[in-house]
Amino acid sequence: MSASLFDSNPADGPPILSVSEFTGAVRRSLEGAFPMVYIQGELSNFSRPASGHWYFTLKDSKAQVRCAMFAGRNRLLRFKPQDGMEVLVRGKVSLYEARGDFQIIAEHMAPAGEGALQAAFEALKAKLSAEGLFATERKRALPTFPRHIAIISSASGAALRDILSVLRRRCPALMVTLLPVAVQGDDAGPQIQDAFARIGRWVAAPERFPRPVPDLVLLARGGGSLEDLWAFNLESVARAIAACPVPVVAGVGHETDVTIADFVADLRAPTPSAAAELVAPDMQAASDRVQRLTTSLKAQWQLQLRHHRQHLAALAARLIHPGRALQQQMQRIDDLERQLRLGMHHKLERLTHRLTLSRTVLQQQHPIHRIQELRRALVQQRRQLEQSMAVGLRQRGQQLGALARALNGVSPLATLDRGYALAMTPPAAGQRFGQPLSGVAAVTPGDRISVQLRDGRIDAEVLAATPDAAGDQARTPDSNDD
Repeated sequence: MSASLFDSNPADGPPILSVSEFTGAVRRSLEGAFPMVYIQGELSNFSRPASGHWYFTLKDSKAQVRCAMFAGRNRLLRFKPQDGMEVLVRGKVSLYEARGDFQIIAEHMAPAGEGALQAAFEALKAKLSAEGLFATERKRALPTFPRHIAIISSASGAALRDILSVLRRRCPALMVTLLPVAVQGDDAGPQIQDAFARIGRWVAAPERFPRPVPDLVLLARGGGSLEDLWAFNLESVARAIAACPVPVVAGVGHETDVTIADFVADLRAPTPSAAAELVAPDMQAASDRVQRLTTSLKAQWQLQLRHHRQHLAALAARLIHPGRALQQQMQRIDDLERQLRLGMHHKLERLTHRLTLSRTVLQQQHPIHRIQELRRALVQQRRQLEQSMAVGLRQRGQQLGALARALNGVSPLATLDRGYALAMTPPAAGQRFGQPLSGVAAVTPGDRISVQLRDGRIDAEVLAATPDAAGDQARTPDSNDD
C-alpha cells in the first residue's frame, strides 16, 4: 500500500503552499523568465467585452495560448482584428491567478507581414538608442528666423503642397529649396540618403552652389501604413539624418505615426503642416510685434524729447549775460577778499593771545626752577643723612666696644696673658693653629704637640701622659656605664 501524503511530518519535507501562493510564485517566475516575447499565430475566439479589453487565442497547427490586450493598448491599433487573421503579437508572459491560466499580455498587435516590420523597427530602435543617436544632448536648437529651408520630400505629394501653403502664409520671404525624392518603395531610402549627402556637400563647399547654405532641413511625407513609411525606418536614412550638418525637422505621417527618423531628427512634428508651422516664423505676428515696439519707442522718444525741451527752457531762463555775470563775480571776489582779510586778522589775534599764554606757562614750567627746588631738597637730605650717619656710627662704636670687652673676657689669649699655656696638636699645612688638647687621653708618648704661649709657640714631644688622680676619680663613674 502506498504511503499517504500526510504520513510524513510536513516539517521534514517542502513547505506547504496555498493555491494563491503557488499561482503567484508561478506568475512571478514566468514574468521574470520572459520579459518580452514576439509570437505569430492565427486569431481565434476573439471577444470585445464592454470594458474595452480584448481577449483572444493565438494558435497554430500544434498549440494555442490565451492572450489579453487591455483597452489602453488596443486603442492604438489601426486595424480591426478578426478570427482567422494571421497576426504578430508583442507582449509579456503572465499567469491569470484567478483561474490559473497561462496567458500573454499583449502590448502591440499587427498583421503578420506588418508584424515582421514592427519587430525590425523595434530592433533598430533599440540599436540606435544604445548608440546615443536619440540622446537629448545631441539635439540642436532651430534658428529663430531662418532665411533658407531645404525640403526633402516628394515633389508631387500633398505633404509638399501643405508645407508650401503654410510657409507662404507665415513667412512669404523665406527661401525654400526642394530636394525631390521618392518617399515610398525601394528607391525611397537611397534617394533620401543622397539628398542628405547633398546637404553635407553644400555646407562643406557653399561656393559650388547657386544658393546660400540652408539653415535647416525639413524631411516630410504624408501618412500611411508601416510598410508605406518604411523608408523612414531604414538604418541608412537614420544615420544620414544624424550626420546632417544643419538641424533636421521630421514631419512624417500623421500624429499617431512614429518612425526612426522622428527619433533621430532634432525636432519631431506630428504632421508635415505642423513641421512647417514650427520652422517658419510667423512674420505677421513678428510685424505686429515690431509695430507695437515701434509705437512704444516713438512714445518714449516723444516723452524724452519733451523732457529735454523743458529742461532746455529752464536752462535758458537761468542764463545770464556774460558781462553781468562777470560784474557779479568781481563783486563776489571783493566780498570774499574782505572776509578773508577780516578772518585773517581775527585769527592772528587769537594766535597771538594763545602764544602769550603759552609763553607764561612755559616760563612757570622752566627747568631752572625745578632744578633749584631739587638742589635745595638735595642739600637738606644730605644734611639729614650726615646727621643720621654720625648718630649711627656712635651707636655702632659703643656696641663694638662692649662686644670687644666681652670677647676679651672669654678669649684664650687673655688666659695666656695670665701665664697659662695652650696645648694643641701640630698645625696642619696652611694652618696657624692645631686642635686644642682637652686631656692626656688625647696623646700618647712620642706624639708631637704644639704649646702656645703668650708671646710664641713651642713644638714638643710627649715623653709621658700621666692623668691626675682627680681626673681618674672624675671619670670613674663613667667607666661603670658598661
